[in-house]
Amino acid sequence: MNSLIEFLQATLVVPLALLPIINPLGGAALFASMTGGSERLAAPMARQVAINVWFILMTAMLIGSYVLDLFGISLPIVRVGGGLLVAATGWRMLHSTGEDEIRSAVESDTSELSAQEIAKRAFFPMSFPLTSGPGSIATSIALGTRFPHSPSHYVMGVIVAAIGAALTAAIVFLCYRYAVRLQKKLGDIGVMVVARLSAFILLCIGIEMVWAGWVDLNQAIAH
Repeated sequence: MNSLIEFLQATLVVPLALLPIINPLGGAALFASMTGGSERLAAPMARQVAINVWFILMTAMLIGSYVLDLFGISLPIVRVGGGLLVAATGWRMLHSTGEDEIRSAVESDTSELSAQEIAKRAFFPMSFPLTSGPGSIATSIALGTRFPHSPSHYVMGVIVAAIGAALTAAIVFLCYRYAVRLQKKLGDIGVMVVARLSAFILLCIGIEMVWAGWVDLNQAIAH
């Protein structure tokens, strides 16, 4: 029984750590605009985004730390760098009037895109960098460094990570799948309020990441 509880707790760590950074509710409004308000396109595109996000997160967890070792980059530096990017994104979103480059490019082209062309955008910019950006990738790398080194425990760690990433991707799918309906119910004012709250939370998460990386760097220097 204790083993099952530990397994469930370890599995839930992944979505609990990633979802505040990914913030699928905050990205739902942009996703709705990418589909042109079409619920017919929302389902397949949301599914593809969720699949892309699962692969990005798993790749970061499994080989992210090895890539850092290859280039001689420490995890605290990734946390600081990723935190700065996340905080800058949150700050820009907090003061944005809705006219940033990606949003403008997406929204201006939506009416002219076919279903196939919109589906191609499921990866860029919706999956990366808008959904699984530098913050979630840095967090995934940090989670991957916690994998046990023994073969049997490592396999169990990979299974836990795969299930946790699947739960994360499933929540992303649900938020994006019903983004068009949510946008219609909230209205323009509701969407603006959600966007501002999400931006503030993202800013706080970025500052927290920078602080955690700074603390780790100071501890490394002290030792």
